[in-house]
Amino acid sequence: MASKLLQLRRLRRLLKLPPSSSSPSHPSYCSNYMSLSCIPQASRCFDISVNTHRPCYSVASRSFCSRPLNLDGESQGPAAIDYRSLLQEDEFHKLADSTIHDLQEKLEEYGDNVQADGFDIDYENEVLTLKLGNLGTYVLNKQTPNRQLWLSSPVSGPSRFDWDRNAQAWVYRRNKANLLKTLESELEQLCGEPIKLS
Repeated sequence: MASKLLQLRRLRRLLKLPPSSSSPSHPSYCSNYMSLSCIPQASRCFDISVNTHRPCYSVASRSFCSRPLNLDGESQGPAAIDYRSLLQEDEFHKLADSTIHDLQEKLEEYGDNVQADGFDIDYENEVLTLKLGNLGTYVLNKQTPNRQLWLSSPVSGPSRFDWDRNAQAWVYRRNKANLLKTLESELEQLCGEPIKLS
C-alpha cells in the first residue's frame, strides 16, 4: 500500500492533480494490468507500469485512467495492404495514365462551358493540375510505389485512391468514394454546372 501511495504522489506531481481524499470512494480502481496510462485532452502520456490495481481519477474536464495498449492487431481503420501485390507496375501505369488523360480531355471541354475566372488545366511531370481561380486548385498525381492516385481537393482535402478491380474504378478505401464521382459532385458544387466524367 505504501508503494501505491508513493506512486500516486509522484503521478500527482507530474499531472499537478489535487490531493486525493483518503476515502475509498474517491479513487475507483481499475483491475487490469496496463503498460500505458493516458490523459485525454492532454498531450503527454506516462509509462507507469505496475502489475496491480490502478486508480482512476476525474478532475475538472480531464480524466485519468489506465487503458490497455492495443497491440493485437484489432485496431480501427483499413488494414494495411501491399499495393504492389494488387497491380503490376505496368498495369498501374496503363490504368492511371488512361484515367488522367481522359480526365484532362473532359476537363478541358468542361472549361469551355463554365464561367469560372482563372479556369486552367495543366498536365506536366505526371501531375494534373486544375485551377479554378479563387475557387481553389485540384492536383491529381500518380504514386507508383503505392499503386495509387493521390488527389488534393479544395473541397474534400487530400485523398488516396486505389484501383478496385470489382468496381473497375479508383476508390478511396477510407470512405469508399469513387474518384470520378467525387470530382463530378465537387465541380458541379463549385462551378454550378454538371460534368460527366464516369
